[in-house]
Amino acid sequence: MIGYLEGTLRHKAPDTVIMEVHGVGYCVHVPLSTFYDLPGVGERACLNIHTHVREDALQLYGFRTIAEKEMFLHLIGIGGVGPRLALALLSGIHTDELREVVLTQNRARLQRIPGIGKKTAERILLELKDKLKLKASDAPAPPLVEAEGCDGYADAFSALLNLGYRPNEAEKALERAKTALGADPSVEELLKEALRVLA
Repeated sequence: MIGYLEGTLRHKAPDTVIMEVHGVGYCVHVPLSTFYDLPGVGERACLNIHTHVREDALQLYGFRTIAEKEMFLHLIGIGGVGPRLALALLSGIHTDELREVVLTQNRARLQRIPGIGKKTAERILLELKDKLKLKASDAPAPPLVEAEGCDGYADAFSALLNLGYRPNEAEKALERAKTALGADPSVEELLKEALRVLA
């Protein structure tokens, strides 16, 4: 089982990165929260890894913090919540906010995340309340490292679709985000602003 990777970032997209470690490229699925914090392509990076084994596949899921990885493991332990939905949830809500949502049993906040219906939200709230040792806050997150500026519209659009938003919703949100941000926003900036619009 792979539990940690440290190497050179060879590819960076909103839902998947490739890390080269001793000449081997590992394809790792990541939530947007981790994607935002990664350095640029060609730089050193490290990820906490969960190795997910199925009969037909072996997939790696990466996280910048242990707290995020632990929350992912809690989520996939809930019936009806697979790795894809868990990533979408962590992409749409920070671990600190998720703890607060569970503490206050705020079902409406969970249901704003694509793919989370009423029954799934209720199941998550019920099971996480028992699993989480709620505390005021986790350790502060590492400072965000901006990637090199680029026209990230296509990557941002793809990421929103992967999170479950409809094409017309994603397009409208990105257009509003581009208008608000001005010329040549990075993919990270586009995604953050678009998700703020969609929320």
